[in-house]
Amino acid sequence: MVEERIERRSGHELDLLRSELETLYQVSKVLSRSLNFKETLDGVLHALHEGVALERGMVSLIDAASGELQVSLVYGVSDAVTEEVSYQPGEGVVGTILKTGNSIVVACIMDEPRFLSRMGIYNPQGAFVGVPIRIGQKVVGVLAAQPAPSITKQLSEYQRFLEMVANLIGQSVRLSQEVAQEKNEIAEERDVLRRTVRGQYGFDNIIGHTQPMRRIFEQVRLVAKWNTTVLIRGETGTGKELIANAIHYNSPRARGSFVKLNCAALPETLLESELFGHEKGAFTGAVAQRKGRFEQAEGGTVFLDEIGEISPSFQAKLLRVLQEGELERVGGTKTIKVDVRVVAATHRDLEAEVEKGRFREDLYYRLNVMPLYLPPLRDRMEDIPEIARFLVEKISTQQGRQLNLTDAALRVLMHHDWPGNVRELENCLERASVMTEGDTIDRDAILLTGIDEKISASRGAIQELDLDDPNLDEREKVIAALEQAGWVQAKAARLLDMTPRQIAYRIQTLNIKVRQI
Repeated sequence: MVEERIERRSGHELDLLRSELETLYQVSKVLSRSLNFKETLDGVLHALHEGVALERGMVSLIDAASGELQVSLVYGVSDAVTEEVSYQPGEGVVGTILKTGNSIVVACIMDEPRFLSRMGIYNPQGAFVGVPIRIGQKVVGVLAAQPAPSITKQLSEYQRFLEMVANLIGQSVRLSQEVAQEKNEIAEERDVLRRTVRGQYGFDNIIGHTQPMRRIFEQVRLVAKWNTTVLIRGETGTGKELIANAIHYNSPRARGSFVKLNCAALPETLLESELFGHEKGAFTGAVAQRKGRFEQAEGGTVFLDEIGEISPSFQAKLLRVLQEGELERVGGTKTIKVDVRVVAATHRDLEAEVEKGRFREDLYYRLNVMPLYLPPLRDRMEDIPEIARFLVEKISTQQGRQLNLTDAALRVLMHHDWPGNVRELENCLERASVMTEGDTIDRDAILLTGIDEKISASRGAIQELDLDDPNLDEREKVIAALEQAGWVQAKAARLLDMTPRQIAYRIQTLNIKVRQI
């Protein structure tokens, strides 16, 4: 008889062990299945109910803001009793577990004076098991449950088992907090980047107060609101990409991607793959499927720089995307719909290219829906001081030192024709900064870059400067007089009340390059 009882007891304990192991396995699966913490906790309490007959489970976690123990989830009761309930540390049985970090096991709830029955979910005649949830040594919550009345299992066994489950929950809480913190950091970083980008490409940061530029700003503000295809036209170095950025980041598509491609930088075969993507095995080296720039810009904007450089055969393929909003990857047969806005740019005379048959007329009209013409720098010379100071500040940041520009240096910049536009101006200032040992870029540093010093108007007419202007130094006065005298030295000498010998001496000592008119 004794042997039979021992055998029956051993079999019963083995069954309990199996159910506990199976339940732990189910709990671990639930905890690794989802990052939705409410959903995860519900699955854990369900597994406890089904596996080891722990009813009316409850998980309470500390609220980071208030420090109170907040009931996060209750399982096995109606929704009517799951309103928001919280406990202070040391308040009731649950608060005591939080404060002391010790488990509490009660054989009959009604015999426990600390039991508040605040939620009214437990059978007062039943048992209660509550254990702390920890992250390391810190108690962050409480796991509690009530064994089913029919269960004969030792309460100490339930306590031990729930403590194991609570450890697993603690790890999940830690992971959930880390994920939430990382999401908040990413969201904050995203918002900072968005504000930075909007500031960098906002209208206020595009320099220009001349009438041609004010007209461009007004056109950009209007066109940015809509999905209209834009063709930005202008000489190389006038800032076409900067305007394209402003259009995108001030449009309803600003949250989408801004994808750029210089059409002149790639041969036709690679250009098609870059824009439309390719399927695996489409050509040698295509080891995997790849999305093109149009698919990458879904919901955003594609900027096609130097659009006038694409071949006639590729123009037909591009036209389909602009007209139908659909494409096929290289090597593929599936038609892919794309929702993108196209902003293109060119320095070419597309009308002439159409006349010569080098650019499709239908593509030209599809691109030229809203043309924006950027003026060359020589047509807005009044903007040069502000642009130059902005560029010097940019160079200062790159070189990690403070730089400034003298008025004399600015006057030299104001009297150059700038065939390379703003890009040439930036290169000139960067070269000048390299040749400046101190913190001031002066006229001599500008002249060392190789640009011509001319005291003349941008369109070739003589600019009558006041030779008595105190802001002009001696070299500038001599050059101004020579310009006004048509580079006849005797006439320039009379303008300056000098003799021909005196002005010849100054031309030599001031290192002025004499122009032949």
